[in-house]
Amino acid sequence: MGSAISKTGVGIIGCGNISGIYLKNLTSVFSNVELKAVADLDPSRAKAKAEEFPGVKALTVEQLLADPSISVVVNLTIPLAHATVGRAILKAGKSLYVEKPLAVELADGEELVRLAAEKKVRIGAAPDTFLGAGIQTCRKLIEDGWIGTPIGGSAFMLCGGHEGWHPDPAFYYKPGAGPMFDMGPYYLTALTALLGPVKSLMGSAKKSFATRTIGSQPKKGEIVTVEVPTHVSAILEFEAGASVTISTSFDAFGGTSHVPIEIYGSEGTLQVPDPNTFGGPIRFRKKGSKEWTELPLLFGYAENSRGLGVSDLATGLVEGKPHRADGALALHVLEIMHGIHRSAESGARYTIKNSCHKPEGLLS
Repeated sequence: MGSAISKTGVGIIGCGNISGIYLKNLTSVFSNVELKAVADLDPSRAKAKAEEFPGVKALTVEQLLADPSISVVVNLTIPLAHATVGRAILKAGKSLYVEKPLAVELADGEELVRLAAEKKVRIGAAPDTFLGAGIQTCRKLIEDGWIGTPIGGSAFMLCGGHEGWHPDPAFYYKPGAGPMFDMGPYYLTALTALLGPVKSLMGSAKKSFATRTIGSQPKKGEIVTVEVPTHVSAILEFEAGASVTISTSFDAFGGTSHVPIEIYGSEGTLQVPDPNTFGGPIRFRKKGSKEWTELPLLFGYAENSRGLGVSDLATGLVEGKPHRADGALALHVLEIMHGIHRSAESGARYTIKNSCHKPEGLLS
């Protein structure tokens, strides 16, 4: 994506597990960026990552933020640090690209967007999976009228939690996590890319168990106190008129047969790929038909292309045009998640205050 001639300098703060795919893609897939440096609170982790990728320096956070060759900083720290690190990046005059969510607290997300405008820099945010071949193809199919007028839809992320396989799963049951904050950004971002922004919602949430027992090594047998709802559902009313039911759960212990996302229209139904991936499959069933048809992908980036949003932000900086995985979209998604939990607590409909534009599609 973008030009191979004009490269935008990029740095990464946070060298945890997710950093590997960003480092790989930002050094080998996207020709319009140049990964200059990495930093981490643990210098040994930054050094180890830098040694894997020739030409990438290991710096302190302060050194990275002071480096004039770096225009965009990718924040891959833990969610609870997103706001603090994001503020430091923006105050240094750098554009920010942050892993999901934009921040844990809604007020912090709103502050980051205001600060970026004040500093005349940009915010980009994961997930950028909606820029991949799967969601982009579905977007074009909807816009080309394959399902007629979108009427409604459903979205499901249902599993039995992560304590059976994750080496350190306790954080999934702490504030800023739970099934909605952990996986909701993928589904809500995809739905916004397909149908536009959400207008209002009704939420329901419950904490099914007070504790969970870790079944994986090295902490097998340890008890985790559950501090957040683990089964969260909502009805989302979109500005364009569609109504979508979404359920995210760590309490579906027997598995599920649901597809990740379906969009129902006046002329047919579209089955959308898992929004945590960039590719397919896509299935379509026309009104009156008894058969599903699998449809081909019409765009590139079907593989794991994390960093695509960083590349698109860099293109926007160079060409002076909007980027797609922007701060307004990330803030909208963050408010939807908070709105679902607030509606569940109050029993009242929640009206979204931070709207956004439906992000532009990619050219084929």
